Amino acid sequence: MTLVRPMVDEVRIEGLGVIDEAVLDLSPGFNVVTGETGAGKTMVVTSLGLLFGGRADPQRVRPGAERATVEGRIVVEPGGRVAERVEEAGGELDDGALIVTRSVSAEGRSRAFLGGRSVPVSLLINLADELVAVHGQSDQQRLLQAGRQRAALDRYAGEAVAGPLRAYTATYDRHRKVTALLEELTTRAKERRQEADVLRFGLEEIEKADPKPGEDEELAAEEDRLGHADALRGAADGAHEALLGDPSAAFEAPNVVSLLGTARNALDAVRDHDPALAALADRLAEAGYLVSDVATELAAYAESIDADPARLAVVQERRAELTGLTRKYGQSLNEVLEWARTAAARLTELEGDDDRIEGLRAEHAELTERLEREAAELTAVRTAAAERFSAAVTEELTALAMPHARVDVAVTPTGEYGPHGADEVEVRLAPHPGAKPLPLHKGASGGELSRVMLAIEVVFAGADPVPTFVFDEVDAGVGGKAAVEIGRRLARLARTAQVIVVTHLPQVAAFADQHLLVEKSDDGTVTRSGVTALDREGRVRELSRMLAGLEDSELGRAHAEELLELAAQER
Repeated sequence: MTLVRPMVDEVRIEGLGVIDEAVLDLSPGFNVVTGETGAGKTMVVTSLGLLFGGRADPQRVRPGAERATVEGRIVVEPGGRVAERVEEAGGELDDGALIVTRSVSAEGRSRAFLGGRSVPVSLLINLADELVAVHGQSDQQRLLQAGRQRAALDRYAGEAVAGPLRAYTATYDRHRKVTALLEELTTRAKERRQEADVLRFGLEEIEKADPKPGEDEELAAEEDRLGHADALRGAADGAHEALLGDPSAAFEAPNVVSLLGTARNALDAVRDHDPALAALADRLAEAGYLVSDVATELAAYAESIDADPARLAVVQERRAELTGLTRKYGQSLNEVLEWARTAAARLTELEGDDDRIEGLRAEHAELTERLEREAAELTAVRTAAAERFSAAVTEELTALAMPHARVDVAVTPTGEYGPHGADEVEVRLAPHPGAKPLPLHKGASGGELSRVMLAIEVVFAGADPVPTFVFDEVDAGVGGKAAVEIGRRLARLARTAQVIVVTHLPQVAAFADQHLLVEKSDDGTVTRSGVTALDREGRVRELSRMLAGLEDSELGRAHAEELLELAAQER
């Protein structure tokens, strides 16, 4: 199985600064970008910054252009973390490569696309941690932030810190939850007692009434029946008389049963002569039986109806009692009973607060002790890593024309526990012997800060390499032997990662595996043909220009040849 080395394969730029349209074909190793002042070299770093979620500045849009667009083709590891996150976002890889597009309109609107899918810019920022470290003038300011300095030290320390940090984080999360719950139970004790009293009162009221499921509906029906007893009995008697007649009457009036009997007798006399008529006679017989049954039941119903004012009063009183419950605890009796079940569970929880508080206090004390112990362990391993880190970066600075500089990484326990421990980490620089180490933003110039960043990345490269490093003006303020050492360090970094450097120093450019030249056209723009990958002869001419200011200077060419030979031997 071939190991895929993640890298930025190609970058297309349109409408960015002085660049009208340009394509950068990049190699896996050390890529250097050179050109005359104002040719647009820095736009290369700007484009990569945009590609990975950098701030969208509409002033960077080329005058006259509607928008600036940067498209990058990035080789990623199939099935790796980046590929998985792209798939989660709904994007797709293109033949093993990720296509990332970022555009900025002249009005300042920004859009981002990942694997063909529109995504928030924040996702590009998250992916950048997996793919690239951009060190431009603004990006270097990130290392000046205390949180990033701690993260840098932890990254350098690797598993030595990662293991204790995982244990600490788990304890910290549980400690925070227990603290919040304990605070809620103690500070809201009065409110919780009042809530318990309300629930207890309600449960006692419901228990006293002892409602039964569906009782309210049954009582409503009974009240309606009792309230209309006379009318119901009269209706039943009238219907019964219509069906069977009135036995107390002086003479028998026509009724339904007798009429049905007469009709049936008329048909029975001739039913044998026609089956159809016989069937109708049978149906009349059935109707007679049915009417007789209904009449019997009506008589029984009329006997059962009794106007009982006492019972009616009892029913009305009970309904009023149940209505009082539904007004307070639910729209129906079933909802009242459900409220009672929920309230009983909640009351049990509230009445157990004292026991819970006691248990939580014991757990809180144990967690606090463990948190202190694990934070102290984290401080110890960070301090040990800080000593190694300081020594390694100081050694690198010696070779980067800062022989007397010393980097000191201070790990200071603050006593305040946070998600990453209780330590404040600060990278300090003493530029010369006897000088007091100062924070980087106070102790380092722009050029020194660039070299400190390079030294840090070279030190990191052996432990946790980022696939692609981008440096802008890393060689600011240096020259001569120091410049050669910077080129050598960048070439070393390029053995394990892709390195892209914008430089004005030939000593640095000579070490590159690929040399890209940015040239403006006559109208002051950079077009597609304005970014050229130089061959050996082209590199000699460009290095000569950078050395002597003249492309065809014999001394410049000789020196350029010498630099290329030196770099080739080093590689």
